[in-house]
Amino acid sequence: MYATERQELIERILLDEGRVAVLELAGRFDVTTETVRRDLDALEKAGALRRVHGGAVALERGSTSEPSIADRAHQRSAAKRAIGLRALDVLGDGFRGSLFLDAGTTTAAVADQLVARLSATRGTAEVVTHSLTLAYALAPADALSLSLVGGRVRGVTAAAVGADTVRAIEGYRPDIAFVGANGVSAGFGISTPDPEEAAVKRAIVRSARRVVVVADAAKLGRELLVSCAPLSAIDLLVTDAEPDDELAAALAEAGTEVWVA
Repeated sequence: MYATERQELIERILLDEGRVAVLELAGRFDVTTETVRRDLDALEKAGALRRVHGGAVALERGSTSEPSIADRAHQRSAAKRAIGLRALDVLGDGFRGSLFLDAGTTTAAVADQLVARLSATRGTAEVVTHSLTLAYALAPADALSLSLVGGRVRGVTAAAVGADTVRAIEGYRPDIAFVGANGVSAGFGISTPDPEEAAVKRAIVRSARRVVVVADAAKLGRELLVSCAPLSAIDLLVTDAEPDDELAAALAEAGTEVWVA
């Protein structure tokens, strides 16, 4: 296989999965890791990706870039499902309590598997969300009761935002909040491109007794425009790959537990 063909395939994998690993690509293409690194270097110089520890992630246009929820729904779906399933282990067996579900496709993976988890472990939950998408999916479930926080709906995320939404969230004290993030970094904490989304996430983090951030590996090491919370505000990070050394050290210093799905 020529280098150009290999690099085109790498770009397709990035489009589907959001992240590639050097060792995995070397095995897939039956080439050395040095060959893969040269491919990734060439693609980075061409502006097609961003190199990270152990591989590369898909390149977005900037700190304010944000694909719609429809566009993100099929990106790294297997990884998000694994993260969602692992994150639900935090409930234990026979959970009876309250949950806040943030908007996003990874938190949607938590929601998609929540009813089955509660039913299998004979648990029940009072669920609160500001996401129209998640509320629609959870509304028919018998294993939980559902409250929807209102406000102005932001089309990109299909979620309520604004001062009214923040005030409403501040009136809750959920046992556990599952929070999504566009970026998780050592120095900037969790971040997102939109200031109003960030304000909602801050309110969720402040209100919850325990904060669980769910973020696939493509989000690790990224910094978007607005910081939502420092790492010290996160009790648990659930992801699908080990953080790099810098982020791992920062998480350990912050006292944030890490689970890898």
